[in-house]
Amino acid sequence: MLIQICVGSSCHLKGSGKIVELMQDYIAKNDLDAEITLAGSFCTGECNRVGVTVQVDDDIYTDVTVEGFDRFFEEKILNPLRGGSL
Repeated sequence: MLIQICVGSSCHLKGSGKIVELMQDYIAKNDLDAEITLAGSFCTGECNRVGVTVQVDDDIYTDVTVEGFDRFFEEKILNPLRGGSL
């Protein structure tokens, strides 16, 4: 699984640095280092007013926040890796 977190100026201002830290921590806690490639990306042109843009394989999510990160990780990363759907 490839996860790309936008670190462009808009997402940076919305907290992408913290999202990167959370993602690194959750990947490590769940022992997913061998299954996930984590990368930064510059603006994907999907900016919105709410949160950081994160691309998981071919799917783009534009509303990732610190407050909603637990749910995002569970639904969009853990579930698909466990055989669930996106």
